[in-house]
Amino acid sequence: MRINLYQNPAPAPTGNQDDFFAPYMDTFLLSAAKDPLGLVVVLPGGGYSHRAYHEGDPIAMRFNELGFHAVVVQYRVKPYTYPAGLNDVARAIRIIRQNATAWAVDPDKIAVCGFSAGGHLAGTAGLYYQDATHREGDEADSFSARPDAMLLCYPVIAATEDYAHRGSPRNLLGVDAPESARAKMDLHKAVTEDAPPAFLWHTVTDQAVPVKNSFAFADAMMAKGKICEMHIFPEGPHGRGLGLGCHALSQWTALAANFLSVTLKFPRSFY
Repeated sequence: MRINLYQNPAPAPTGNQDDFFAPYMDTFLLSAAKDPLGLVVVLPGGGYSHRAYHEGDPIAMRFNELGFHAVVVQYRVKPYTYPAGLNDVARAIRIIRQNATAWAVDPDKIAVCGFSAGGHLAGTAGLYYQDATHREGDEADSFSARPDAMLLCYPVIAATEDYAHRGSPRNLLGVDAPESARAKMDLHKAVTEDAPPAFLWHTVTDQAVPVKNSFAFADAMMAKGKICEMHIFPEGPHGRGLGLGCHALSQWTALAANFLSVTLKFPRSFY
């Protein structure tokens, strides 16, 4: 089922109709579910310039196989800038909670799962959900946009450090963004006691988004006493998605499922 997130989507900031994008989400709901289940909100990566298919629908279907509901959010990217994408994720979470009973979703067990720049967006949704100020004036507005967990897959975390991924913050904020705006996007410096639990995985040989990004975030989570699980694999290029063709990397979905169901008590189906 495809759900448009807004009745009247915002025009492109460039004023060019060709740049217009109406964000939406596709639902992957387990129709046989009788009791409420946990749900994973999937956010594909793409450097905030596009959204990679292999980090979208295939991920949602894998979480279905693991016993969770899922949705894929096709959020706004360049030329739209912050907080457009954050508003889209927040809107999706509110709509999910609004429909929790009808969809057999546990409204207190919703995780965001993002890849690369989508991982940055997932982290932003967990740490800066208060910045999602857009309201549609409907019932969904009354629900919280805070996710209950963050699954961060080879995530972009830093925006100003020497190990930052330069393209993502530039696309997210615009080339003329002030340094203060860039510094706000250093997610490892934004972790507070309100941060949702986090699961991270990365590879040592990632040349696009250095593994230091995940280490920095995990360190910040542990410094605040927050639940955090991290898996570092010795080999693998950036952007592997499900990790198909690599036995070590392909374990991550099962590890994430266990983190959700065992550590965080997300209900799942084993049928």
